[in-house]
Amino acid sequence: MKKMRGMMFNNLIVVVFVALEISGLVRGNDQNLSVFPPKSEMKKKCNYTVRIETTCLKGAETSNHISIRFGDTKSNDILVRHLNTKHMRQVDPLQPADIDDVPKIPFQACTVDEFQVTGPCVESPICYLYLKSQGNDDWRPGVAQVRVSQAMHLSSNFFYFRRYLPRHVWHGSDLCDTEVSPFGIKHERKVFP
Repeated sequence: MKKMRGMMFNNLIVVVFVALEISGLVRGNDQNLSVFPPKSEMKKKCNYTVRIETTCLKGAETSNHISIRFGDTKSNDILVRHLNTKHMRQVDPLQPADIDDVPKIPFQACTVDEFQVTGPCVESPICYLYLKSQGNDDWRPGVAQVRVSQAMHLSSNFFYFRRYLPRHVWHGSDLCDTEVSPFGIKHERKVFP
């Protein structure tokens, strides 16, 4: 009998909670009763333009799958597993105003490629960027930069590579959490799976 009363009481609480939830959603007047986060707290999506230069050395180009990971100090991490599929255009590094909209193969020697990426919005300037090459080719990126379309002040500085990227591991720079010590600048190390 006591078990039955306890179950009825629990069911009554659930019914009252559901009724309050429905009335709050229908009227839209009290978001504090809602189980769902307010629309203002839901993660917004932002558009990013990733610009990567491949150096001009012989054998610098690649046909590997390239992944990119970047973010800010507030743990907003944007991961794109196959950046090759997001290719937007190639830019002539000598004449940046001349843009070629004809699709071309990305990551060729002496080219600057732009990619359009959508992901969660960053809240502070982009301060880390890692690249990962998956395949059998060697690839030698030069410079990479990420621009935030909706908020240019959150765009990254330049990340310099200018060496062959190791295969199947994340490689890049983290300029977020730095600490000056008597032995130089100390960076907190990020470990990605």
